[in-house]
Amino acid sequence: MIEEKFDAIVVGAGMAGNAAALTMAEGGMKVLQLERGEYSGSKNVQGAILYADMLEKLIPDFREDAPLERHLVEQRFWMMDDRSHTGLHYRSEDFNEEKPNRYTIIRAQFDKWFSHKVREAGATVLCETTVTDLARDASGKVIGVKTDRRDGEIHGDVVVLAEGVNGMLGTRAGLRERPKPEKVALAVKEMHFLPRETIEARFNLRGDEGVVIEAVGTISRGMTGMGFIYANKECISLGIGCLVADFQRTGEAPYDLLDRFKRHPSVAPLIESSEVKEYSAHLIPEGGFKAIPQLYGKGWVVVGDAAQLNNTIHREGSNLAMTSGRIAAEAILKIKSRNQPLIPQNLALYKKMLDESFVIKDLRKYKDMPALMHTRSQNFFLTYPQLVSKAMQNFLRVDGTPKIDKEKLALKSFTNARSRSGLFGDAFRLVRAWR
Repeated sequence: MIEEKFDAIVVGAGMAGNAAALTMAEGGMKVLQLERGEYSGSKNVQGAILYADMLEKLIPDFREDAPLERHLVEQRFWMMDDRSHTGLHYRSEDFNEEKPNRYTIIRAQFDKWFSHKVREAGATVLCETTVTDLARDASGKVIGVKTDRRDGEIHGDVVVLAEGVNGMLGTRAGLRERPKPEKVALAVKEMHFLPRETIEARFNLRGDEGVVIEAVGTISRGMTGMGFIYANKECISLGIGCLVADFQRTGEAPYDLLDRFKRHPSVAPLIESSEVKEYSAHLIPEGGFKAIPQLYGKGWVVVGDAAQLNNTIHREGSNLAMTSGRIAAEAILKIKSRNQPLIPQNLALYKKMLDESFVIKDLRKYKDMPALMHTRSQNFFLTYPQLVSKAMQNFLRVDGTPKIDKEKLALKSFTNARSRSGLFGDAFRLVRAWR
């Protein structure tokens, strides 16, 4: 056993773990962070979106040296059938502000930088270390962790579990259930490398401007899922994700889904002649508010993806992870400053603070949306995209057919596919879940 005792042990060095370790170390606590990868971010090759406001609360001057790709000035939403897409996009010069609101990043580079900031704050970071179990005292209180290192057990006053959605430590220790297939999505991603000027020409960008495309429709083959394209400086992050339960039900192969997405007529020109250098797959929490597990206990708290803190409607994961890590750390610091023990009655402060933040308020707002999307996936991800595409083509094609007849034909196609009561029911359920 390592004889040195720590004020806190953080398991995991992703967004949530780094935020928690940084905050506690800057608050004067003796912090140990454990990461099973070769370095923080070594298992995160994919691109992602960074929300500046959340990181700014942790590192106010992060823009000076963080490995940022592009600041986002445009958001596109596509509803796709097999040969077309109906789009909505928003672009604003206001996003070319002095301190942009959102950026694209490459997680491997960013997480490594973030971990360096954690070390600078005074935390001890041990990589290539797997936590195999929690150490407990006779009363069942968590007093540290057991690892695969030769010295094995390490003691700390509190353990912060930031191991990700598929981390087995919390489930093995009986702190939370293993995520169910209908509450977790599997996303597959590729990095397509192209010259910077080619990317800027294809996406209508200047300098470090960036764009994100998010797509739903027949690309997910009737499953609950979404495709996405992020423009980085010299590469394009492209991927698609669907619920694990749907993959199990349909037998669809994730990579086949990705391959079809890449070959779509709306996507293929964007990545033409690119060189694919990286491929990855990872799990994303999709259960929403109703899937959040117990967040604290005897000597432990859980943060980030491990706590199912992901807003699937707005595709916000990293900001919720950073915020929950920071809030957990701030709660622990307050308890420590009062010389109180880190027991459930006191660690409940973490949940109270989280409940008062935008994190839980947003997740509570959309609490019924995950179930609606899953149970009505054929309608929202297959039937309606096909109907919208057909209606748009009829509207735009000039062939001598009177416009009134085209409108009647479009309306008839919707009612034939879903019936008037079905259309009203879907709209009512969507509005009710959204509100």
